[in-house]
Amino acid sequence: MARPEARAATAATFAGSAAAPLLSVKDLTVTYGAVAAIRGVNLSVRAGEVVALLGANGAGKSSMLRSISGIVRPRAGCIRLDATVISRLPPARIVRLGIGHCPEGRRIFGSLTAAENLRLGAAARDDRAAVAEDRERMLALFPILRERQQQPAGTLSGGEQQMLALARALMARPRLLLLDEPSLGLAPLLVQQIFRRLTELKAAGTTMLLVEQNIAVALDLADRAYVLRTGEVSLEGSAAELKANYERVAEAYLGARR
Repeated sequence: MARPEARAATAATFAGSAAAPLLSVKDLTVTYGAVAAIRGVNLSVRAGEVVALLGANGAGKSSMLRSISGIVRPRAGCIRLDATVISRLPPARIVRLGIGHCPEGRRIFGSLTAAENLRLGAAARDDRAAVAEDRERMLALFPILRERQQQPAGTLSGGEQQMLALARALMARPRLLLLDEPSLGLAPLLVQQIFRRLTELKAAGTTMLLVEQNIAVALDLADRAYVLRTGEVSLEGSAAELKANYERVAEAYLGARR
């Protein structure tokens, strides 16, 4: 687990406001049958912050995001969005409260057009004028989607599908955006394109919790990071600290010295 002094230093870095975190996860445990995917994890995300969640395959990263978005119900622990406990709420209610989830593997609706996928992202909203504005904003953020609007989403390239999945999640106007492996399966140039858009979103104030196996690009984007190993936090700190101590990150990530 991260040392108390490291946690205190990290907290001090982001103590410019006494406000409570936008997202607070306390003592979270997630199980699948007899297997514990998450064991007693604590983490927080403040408004306007990008927090990375790092770890090897099977470390529990996706289970963390699924529990926050309500897809998986925790066995124990508490998840709060502001003052609202969301640990037992259904996914539709959590979306309406302001959490958007861009899942691993994109999960777009392949038989629907790109435009129809975007409309589905705003299904919980009834502010039609604002939805139309956000649709234009997404097409400006991802210009290739304007060209592909009437094309079945399943025929888009991998990078285009990832852009569509991200735009669809943003159409809900989330207060917190959960991103699960946005670089997965993409060529390096496409990864650069995706993370340039994420950098623009960060500059605009979008709050993000990012799951990513590409440590370098994740730490370049993030303000802080947690490293998960076998369902527990093995290291946490500011992105600058962790980039400066890559060997320590690798040790926490892999569970062995390199």
